[in-house]
Amino acid sequence: MRASRLLSTLLLLQTRGRLTAQQIADELEVSVRTVYRDIEALSAAGVPVYADRGPAGGFQLLDGYRTSLTGLTTDEAAALLLDGSGATAGDLGLGPTLETARLKLLAALPAEQRTTAGRIQERVHVDAPGWFRDPEAPPHLDAIATAVWQEQKIRIRYRKWDQTPVERTLEPLGLVLKGIAWYLVARGRTRVNAYRIARVDGVELLDAAFERPEGFDLRRYWLEWSERLQETLYSGGSATVRLAPRAVDLWWLLGPVASRALRETGAPDPSEPGWVRAVVPIESFEHARIDFGRFGPDLEVLEPVELRALMRSDAAETLRRYSADPVERADQVER
Repeated sequence: MRASRLLSTLLLLQTRGRLTAQQIADELEVSVRTVYRDIEALSAAGVPVYADRGPAGGFQLLDGYRTSLTGLTTDEAAALLLDGSGATAGDLGLGPTLETARLKLLAALPAEQRTTAGRIQERVHVDAPGWFRDPEAPPHLDAIATAVWQEQKIRIRYRKWDQTPVERTLEPLGLVLKGIAWYLVARGRTRVNAYRIARVDGVELLDAAFERPEGFDLRRYWLEWSERLQETLYSGGSATVRLAPRAVDLWWLLGPVASRALRETGAPDPSEPGWVRAVVPIESFEHARIDFGRFGPDLEVLEPVELRALMRSDAAETLRRYSADPVERADQVER
């Protein structure tokens, strides 16, 4: 543990130049006292680190000194290859490993390239999850990730989309973070499928290894599975709707399929300036009444007539409830 921290301290000084004890402590999540002890240990080991005292002081390496201890471990290389942000590595228990790998990578770059990389890091930050939605933190993600790394079979208790409990013995092939949700891609008895990890109620790591299918491509599988899923979900036909400008601006809330439909079919509505008419796919009438109801008077369903009737009924019920004075309603309940 201390050896890893000493190396991280050395690489921090090599990549960033002069740093105060507090800055190093904040980066490594240790106390300032620990930093001073580590600096003394580095000096005793022959590393030319010296201190400048005063308000603008700090620790830095002798000009021209570079360490060759920048080789990446297997885990560090794996962390760098993860798609997404540091939060992704953190969910899989690789957060500290990723930070060490980044330091090693920066330390190995020539000074000019290191400056360019630093400027990119200062100016670009990826925050993958959408607004107003917290990332899922499935309780069994760690165990499933371990099985993926070790190519170890697992037995899971799982709730299907309709909450039906099932038990599956799986060969875990990979993990996918889609928006805020983690999915496990695994081979069962007859085929490969995807499972939302938040619906996993229990995991048992089995004492049995497996061999990955030759040529299996996780990225390609996920794209094909996603397309099949969308075709299945949006099997309820389509609806013709009118959208006010505010509804158009917020249409992205319904997801990529609805957004693409608006781009492809949307056209100015001749009956009201600024409004747009579009044909969009729906999962079912029940799903559509909930999704469309979020837009209130900024959306009008034109077809099919059955869905329009449902929306009109919801609007009438809403009007009835808001027509009554809440104080009068409370008095009636008390009497």
